[in-house]
Amino acid sequence: MAMGNFAIMSRFFLCTWIVALTLGSSALQTAQAQPAESPSGLEGYTEQTFTDAAGQEHRYRLLFPAGYREDADTQYPLVLLLHGAGERGDDNQAQLRHGAAEFARADRQAAHPCFVVVPQVPRENRWVDADWGQAGGRGTFPDQPSASMTAALGMVRQWIDTGRVEAERVYVTGLSMGGYGSWFAGAHANDLFAACVPICGGGDPGWAQRYGKLPIWAFHGSEDRAVPVERSREMIAALRAAGHMPEPKYTEYEGGGHDVWTQTYQRDDLFEWLFSQRRAKP
Repeated sequence: MAMGNFAIMSRFFLCTWIVALTLGSSALQTAQAQPAESPSGLEGYTEQTFTDAAGQEHRYRLLFPAGYREDADTQYPLVLLLHGAGERGDDNQAQLRHGAAEFARADRQAAHPCFVVVPQVPRENRWVDADWGQAGGRGTFPDQPSASMTAALGMVRQWIDTGRVEAERVYVTGLSMGGYGSWFAGAHANDLFAACVPICGGGDPGWAQRYGKLPIWAFHGSEDRAVPVERSREMIAALRAAGHMPEPKYTEYEGGGHDVWTQTYQRDDLFEWLFSQRRAKP
């Protein structure tokens, strides 16, 4: 009787082991068949610190160009990327939420290797100390940059001073609050930038003459409820009325809301245009 029970139990455990082995093998095959998760590209953004003239430290993120080597003399373009109001803080991470991954894409960096500087505005602060609630932008821009803008421009100049940045190919772009910042930076420091790409932002039409020869391509959604599309339209109209050259480019997405930066930073033609620009000599 004992031997019979032993034989039955042996057959039971053998069948169980075979089933488990089969299921385990199937699970392994299924796992191997799953595609690897695509990397975000954000892991390439290194943590950096800039110290301003007053000794205050500002943390920011920096993407090095593809193929960058410390011991090489190659120069690269640099992009200053300005985030929106929702990404303010002190974590030195949230500012990478929009746009940064597009500049870090392997194909983008292969075609246009570049530095990307991404600062972060502290909570309750802004790139531009201007009233966002006004229907029109005339008279809204202050002559002096905010502390955050001053720091951002300082970061750019510091990297130019290293000799690793191609000074004639420095660009500024931003979205929403960063769109306002782009309009401000392009005028306040038009001797620094080779092109300006404001997305769903607003400027001060009274500053139209301050952009010099800066190439500009602005984007906005026609149904934007956060920043009225009129804020971009009036800037383009003011630039054209002032005879700005090269003629500013403007793309308005029919039916587009506030988040048009996603589709904008996915445009190949934008990247081709941006990196073809060189700062005009005075």
